[in-house]
Amino acid sequence: MKRIAVLSMALALVLSFGTIAGAKTLKLALDADPKTMDIQEQLSGGMLQFSHWVFDPLVRYRQDMSFEPRLAERWERIDDLTMRFHLRKGVTFHRTGNPFTAADVKFTMERFLKSADFKGLFEPFSETVIVDDHTVDIKTKKPYPLMLNMMTYVFPLDSKFYTGTDEEGQPKDAVVKVGHSFAKKALPSGTGAYQCTFREHGVKMVLERNEDYWDRDSPGNVDEIVLTPIKEEATRVAALLSGDVDFITPVPPQDFGRIENDPKVDLITYTGGRIITVQMNQKRLEPLKDVRVRQAIVHAVNNVGISEKIMKGTATPAGQMSPAGYYGHKESLVPRYDLDKAKKLMKEAGYPEGFSATMIAPNNRYVNDEKIAEAFVAMVSKIGIKVNLKTMPKAQYWDEFDRQPADFQLIGWHSDTEDSGNFYEFLLMCPNQETGYGQYNSGNYCNPAVDELTLACQSETDLEKRAKMLQEIEQIIYDDAAYVPFHWQNHSYGVRKGVKAQPIVNSQNFPYLGDLVIE
Repeated sequence: MKRIAVLSMALALVLSFGTIAGAKTLKLALDADPKTMDIQEQLSGGMLQFSHWVFDPLVRYRQDMSFEPRLAERWERIDDLTMRFHLRKGVTFHRTGNPFTAADVKFTMERFLKSADFKGLFEPFSETVIVDDHTVDIKTKKPYPLMLNMMTYVFPLDSKFYTGTDEEGQPKDAVVKVGHSFAKKALPSGTGAYQCTFREHGVKMVLERNEDYWDRDSPGNVDEIVLTPIKEEATRVAALLSGDVDFITPVPPQDFGRIENDPKVDLITYTGGRIITVQMNQKRLEPLKDVRVRQAIVHAVNNVGISEKIMKGTATPAGQMSPAGYYGHKESLVPRYDLDKAKKLMKEAGYPEGFSATMIAPNNRYVNDEKIAEAFVAMVSKIGIKVNLKTMPKAQYWDEFDRQPADFQLIGWHSDTEDSGNFYEFLLMCPNQETGYGQYNSGNYCNPAVDELTLACQSETDLEKRAKMLQEIEQIIYDDAAYVPFHWQNHSYGVRKGVKAQPIVNSQNFPYLGDLVIE
């Protein structure tokens, strides 16, 4: 208790710094803060949350998953390969005052192709053509059914701000995952409801309301957001219950009841589609090349038990990538825990005594990620697989994940396009540095049939036919035991009474804080 009190006092001191007298301030605590200031460097949920606060997309999702115009006021189909977007006038970038124009959309679209994380996602696009200052045609290489889905991830950058060279003589538009870049460190110039005015990575970030924000219809009344990363779950919950912070996410499942029973705070949950998995690196460990070994591992994992005991029933056990409601979801692909069958498969594969392996996992990225990894280690030990597990904070994890230093690596994924195809493009296609496909496939799973079907789905506009193709992929990767599925993670938020968070949360877990109302 003494340690919690000390942490609470320290947190209060941090949060008091920079608060504007008389302003309505939201004290926000997340499990981690954004890794970088470059929103095109890393494709992750945390970075996309940040993008919605400091930038604006062309289009965004409403809670019912319909599309809402943002920097694009309207759009129209010109031909099978071209969508024309009519851009909002009178919008400026908050750091520079530069007007937002079609040139910024073109710059942003072209810069995606320089990003290791984004270029696979944007590979279907061929060209961005400026019609006039506020009209732009976005073209695809072939008919593409997910154009509007993709526009929800186009947050136009201030092209003038990010053009030229920095103090070190490096191009400002460079996208660099490891090492120096201008965009990684510079406080960004966006069009969003908030401007980032202070950042000490891992300690604190301050966002101040953009006085010239274009969206005059927004109900949001928060003048300032002070974001403090709090990795420890117990400390994060204690900060909310003590009043040191107003809004936390995620809420650990074991504390749901505690928050629900406290009259000063509210618990808000929202159904999510993020799949939590373990990838098995077939390039590092010989036994993992054998489908029987991979099948044995999948059968050894009791993911229903993990959902019940570790997630406390706040997650949905998964047997496949696609959650219910996605076109690729196939009802027959269910969890398959069967320890006897797992042992039999290990014997058939020639590993009756098992083998040794290594594993890495984050300890503050997904809900209970460290506990899930520990449960995985314990479960596969029952079939003789002895795993040396190393966990680390999210800030360190992604660089390590990219290096692929372990045989097993834990990763969660929410489809960027709210479509099954995105799972396969990033997690299951054969890794290809040139195209960006398979960028997060640290298992190095490679099946040409999966690649062929995934690419074919990108241009199939007959939705019934496309659904059958996506379900065929799910069946292939299920039979191949291409990865180990755990569950689809729900989103959870704890808020102080009077913080009206329910209208601004969504299945993507991108709270639209610009529209947040505090009573």
